[in-house]
Amino acid sequence: MTLLAVCLAVFMLLLDMTIVSAALANIQASLNAELSGLQWVVDAYALPMAGLLLTAATLGDRLGRRLLYLGGMAVFTLASAGCALARSIEALNACRALQGTGGAVLLGVSLPMVAAAFPEQRRRGIAIAIYGAVMGAGAAVGPLLGGALVGAFGWESIFLINVPIGVVALAIAVRFVPETRAAQDRPLDLVGTAWLSAALFAGVYALIEGNRRGWTSGVILALSAFAVLGLSMFGWWESRVDAPMLDLRVVRRPGFAGVSLAAFAAAGTLIASTNYLALYFMNTLGYSPFQSGLRALPLTIACVLGAPLAMTAARYFRAWMSIPGGVALIAVGLWLMIGVDESTQWTHFIAGSVVAGLGLGGLFALTSDIALQFVPVADAGMATGAVSTVRQVGILAGVAGLGALFGRRASDSATHGLAQLRAVGPGPAHQLVDRLSAGAGLRVLDFLPADYRPAVPAIARVARQASAAGMQGALVAAAAAATAAAAGAVILIALGARRHDEREIPFAEGMPV
Repeated sequence: MTLLAVCLAVFMLLLDMTIVSAALANIQASLNAELSGLQWVVDAYALPMAGLLLTAATLGDRLGRRLLYLGGMAVFTLASAGCALARSIEALNACRALQGTGGAVLLGVSLPMVAAAFPEQRRRGIAIAIYGAVMGAGAAVGPLLGGALVGAFGWESIFLINVPIGVVALAIAVRFVPETRAAQDRPLDLVGTAWLSAALFAGVYALIEGNRRGWTSGVILALSAFAVLGLSMFGWWESRVDAPMLDLRVVRRPGFAGVSLAAFAAAGTLIASTNYLALYFMNTLGYSPFQSGLRALPLTIACVLGAPLAMTAARYFRAWMSIPGGVALIAVGLWLMIGVDESTQWTHFIAGSVVAGLGLGGLFALTSDIALQFVPVADAGMATGAVSTVRQVGILAGVAGLGALFGRRASDSATHGLAQLRAVGPGPAHQLVDRLSAGAGLRVLDFLPADYRPAVPAIARVARQASAAGMQGALVAAAAAATAAAAGAVILIALGARRHDEREIPFAEGMPV
């Protein structure tokens, strides 16, 4: 029953990471949100996960994992209800941050709970494989399930669905899950947690708000400088404290660094891109949330199939091939998606979605397993937590960075297109540019004054061109980043595999009890 409780938790956590993509257009219309507000819908959830996950794992080792699970699930469930009741983008994002806080606790204790419930090596390996597959399934079905829920019940339903699942998970944990703790207590690293969280918030805020405030504005420059300083201070502190939340000696191992780079790239390129693809499908191509979710099926199915295929392939290929191979598939898939213009239809994205989905599914299945091959057994718990943290940081950076590119390219295209029309005055033109840079697509036509109706066909063409330019810019950047990450991962993992001091260990053996 411990495995069931944990799988319910991680399914919800990964589902909530991708299900919002199907609701972004409706949230934008309902709450009158700008692109920066929509970016925070995603990043407000991922930010506390990235900053608090390792600390939550340590707290679970000290106070009890079941206790932390119950607390995290209660916070996540209540915050989900709060998201559904939110009537402003600010309230929604505040509740998303609470969701992420509960999610950090759940994710931090989940694998140690599984390891404690299955002390025998072979059964533990099977349980952790199921855990990884459930994570991949949660991420994969999000767009389709979200589209169905939004189409039938409104955007609030994607959050309300968590409430009954959370109640069931709480009941199972209270009745059937035993309490477990680590054999040795590790002190909390609150200073490291504070530096990491503050630096991530400053960096993400600068990326999200840069287009609106200006990249050379004092606020953006100050936040960017603080982000660099904060990460530097985090590294300095972690190298000197007796019990760091993240042992930098583990991070410096080339094999582990390569696996972490792959996890970061997958989250920051493909997963982040799906949010902007969903906006493009709904706001520019005109599909309903459910129709948009159906058009995400190639990615969903490929991701689900990628996990078992990768686990089979891993029996015949070494680590330095399998992990970079997954990132390479994502890169190839993203390159296949480029070439977006005003006439592009959804079928253009099918081939790339299939190829990239296979890579993403494979990485979900193998990342934790292979990461443990490059660290000592004593550091296994920290290593798996670090990989999960890096994945969340990838989502933060990807959503913010790709959103900045999308907004800038769309804004430039719209400004140029409307200037050539000469049929739209400066005031309405400025409003149109703002909405198009926020991903509004053809929905900008709903806000046109009546006297601009004769120019609707020309303005619609400008809107399609602007959305396509934004999407193209985001996809090219994502593809280039994934390509570079694949090359870096293969070098680092190959180097790590050749080191005699990095002994390969079976996955199940490496998890702490």
